[in-house]
Amino acid sequence: MPTIFAERFAGRSAVITGGASGIGLAVAQRLIQEGGRVSVWDRDPAQIEAARASIPALHGQTVDVADPAAVDRAARSTIEAHGGVDILITSAAITGPNMTAWDYPVEDWRLVIDININGVFYCNKALVPHMLERNYGRIVNIASIAGKEGNPNASAYSTSKAAVIGLTKSLGKELAKTGITVNCVTPAAVRTAIFKQMSQEHIDFMLSKIPMARFGEVDEVAALICWIASEECSFTTAAVFDVSGGRATY
Repeated sequence: MPTIFAERFAGRSAVITGGASGIGLAVAQRLIQEGGRVSVWDRDPAQIEAARASIPALHGQTVDVADPAAVDRAARSTIEAHGGVDILITSAAITGPNMTAWDYPVEDWRLVIDININGVFYCNKALVPHMLERNYGRIVNIASIAGKEGNPNASAYSTSKAAVIGLTKSLGKELAKTGITVNCVTPAAVRTAIFKQMSQEHIDFMLSKIPMARFGEVDEVAALICWIASEECSFTTAAVFDVSGGRATY
């Protein structure tokens, strides 16, 4: 069982994209247990309702993060409902098909890029001005070890996650003299519903690259994210945090 730090997020409000399942939902549950208010933005209303059934305090909105107008509307609505947003965690992502780059369908490429990096940009862009007004913010963008090492037969996903790292580093440096930190995490494979989007061959490949010889657990990743999202993480920005079972080589 994870160690819960009572009231660590008391008075803080968070937005978690893709927060109705997987890592995002584990983070949402922990933030609420530690005194925070959480709004999950997810494109699946059924998943939002299921998440709220298990965590009644959860606030949810159906949002397509690939639509900048929808993101702007959600930002305004959440700020009004919660009185402000202190924390942004961008967890929404898809894998896309597993195949070689030269066979990759253009439509699938565009969809992965739209959700995994354009969506991260839209959410960061929508909430940073609000955080600047409050002179406080914690942004945690969820990248992947694939963005550092490039997984074969996952070119769109690897490219999008590498871009998340680049965006995080740029934005973190732009905001370094403010009260806002911007960091990202690069998990190795964590067994969540996203595995349903992958071939078994690709899943086996990912496991073979992890020295610990197991997949990560959502609570392990959530523990790291919650520290980065807390006031304690005050002198670290534009950084990349590995949680990869020993896979990361740099």
